Amino acid sequence: MARHVSDWRRQLVIPAAVAAVLLTGAVLRVSGASDAAVTVWMIGLGVTGLPLVWRTGGQLLRGHFATDVVAMLAVVAAIVLRQEIAGLVIVLMQSGGEALERYAEGRASAAVRALEEDAPRIAHRVSGGGANTEDVDVAAIALGDLLLVRPGEMVPCDGVVETGTSHVDTARITGEPVPMSAAPASALLSGSLNIDGPLTIRATATAGESQYARIVELVRSAQSSKAPLQRLADRYAVWFTPATLLVCAIAFAASRDWDRVLAVLVVATPCPLILATPVAIIGGVNKAARAHIIIRDGGALEQLAQISTAVFDKTGTLTVGSPEVSHVRSAGPIPEREILRLSAALEQRSRHRLASSVVRAATAAGLAIANATEIREEGGRGVKGIVEGHAVCVGASSFADECVGDASQRAGHPSAAAPGLRAHVVIDGVTAGTIEFADLMRPGLPAFFADLHKLGVRRTVLLSGDSVANTLAVASSVGMLDARGALLPSDKVAVVKALVADGERVLMVGDGTNDAPALSAAHVGIALAGHGGGIAAEAADVVILGDDVNHVASVIRISQRTLRIARQSIRVGLGLSAVAMVVAAAGHVPPVLGAVLQEVIDVAVILNALRSSR
Repeated sequence: MARHVSDWRRQLVIPAAVAAVLLTGAVLRVSGASDAAVTVWMIGLGVTGLPLVWRTGGQLLRGHFATDVVAMLAVVAAIVLRQEIAGLVIVLMQSGGEALERYAEGRASAAVRALEEDAPRIAHRVSGGGANTEDVDVAAIALGDLLLVRPGEMVPCDGVVETGTSHVDTARITGEPVPMSAAPASALLSGSLNIDGPLTIRATATAGESQYARIVELVRSAQSSKAPLQRLADRYAVWFTPATLLVCAIAFAASRDWDRVLAVLVVATPCPLILATPVAIIGGVNKAARAHIIIRDGGALEQLAQISTAVFDKTGTLTVGSPEVSHVRSAGPIPEREILRLSAALEQRSRHRLASSVVRAATAAGLAIANATEIREEGGRGVKGIVEGHAVCVGASSFADECVGDASQRAGHPSAAAPGLRAHVVIDGVTAGTIEFADLMRPGLPAFFADLHKLGVRRTVLLSGDSVANTLAVASSVGMLDARGALLPSDKVAVVKALVADGERVLMVGDGTNDAPALSAAHVGIALAGHGGGIAAEAADVVILGDDVNHVASVIRISQRTLRIARQSIRVGLGLSAVAMVVAAAGHVPPVLGAVLQEVIDVAVILNALRSSR
């Protein structure tokens, strides 16, 4: 962001210099030194105007036809005809407009750099039959190396667990919030976070070829392959500039007066094109910011108004993004509410990430949570203790088995082999029931998708690293017809690129590291930053400071209104300029008066464009 601020402030150097030149010349003229004033103005026009001429001429030679062609011709004519004040005013408006545009459009994100900074740096290589470990750079990992991954550390490369049990947070890679169990023979991806116990893994890929490195490369390639945006103002310039040159030719053919030509160029200088879009976009950006939506790129605001397809990540975007208690099931006489209350008494002292979900569920149910004593927790397995005189165990199936007094009743927990995440509860040596966890849907999604359709989004697509069955179930619940599960980050990018290749204007909405490449590949990427944003926020063009997906519809609505006001401002400004061109071509407007008239038009355009902030 600091780089962005310095860039647009550097753009203010030329308009500030022009203003200083105009003021200095005016002071000299008032004091009676008219020749000195003219000299100052001409030197100032040469110093500030020639860079504009040089840059625009170079763009024309490269085939880039934009809004500043008429401004370039006006500056050249002003220098040749020694109409220094008119030329300085043109340079002032052109350079000032460019500073506004740079401020509005922002700078490229630092997604790749941030990803690389977050990558694992050190690995613990095991040698001597497991007796010794040495710290090595991840680049030194070779296939087959045995590596130690301690609790709280990232997995440095793709590998298979050799020894140890733990839970591993894969949210950065797959987007799934529920930790996966890691045991011998479990495959792990680089960039995953080990939560509970130490693991030793056998490297199946080097760090440079592992999943995390692939995500870095995907973001880099997606950003570099984005097609340049043809700005709204440039599309109008394609026909307005030739029309201006035609009027100039007619004016000269009728009068043989070069001042008339300059007057036409001055009033036709496309300040409405230069100013209307950035001023309107700044207003739209400010309006979005008041709704806690950060638009990093003014071009993204233009693109949002034309979106035809919206692609959504599932976890953390359409779902809450963290495992919550979905059901409590009793396996005996103890009621579900009592199972939840006693379990919460233990879990409120646990560090496991599922523990807080149990406590929240008990609190939401209005249960009075008691204090537990004699608490013992085994990392990655469970917790047990005494609650109001009852011996309570909560944890994995194997952990709960050890708490069951009657050995014949062990391994009989309900749904023990069923898919999904659950904690088994044993009370006073008897299996009491289970607490099931799920990633719950966000409220109001059907109304949200109906709103998107009204805004012109014809197609919605759901992508997820979760299983195909879970992904299809979520899609069905919100009425989405196109859903694809079990996807890696590269698969998501491939889907987005295929949609772009089909001519769709694609919006991608996500919240995790695994979404960053697809966010970069889409025409516009929107990140939900309710949980901090991270790499997804860096890779996205728009960041929603929260986890309310309904703001996606809000920012599309803001963009459409902003572009509608920008187009209106451009059309009104160009219409007024066209009238002024005809009057100037008839010889009724000298160049300096034409510059003043152009300023009046500019003020009207700016005042109208400012409506986008309201």
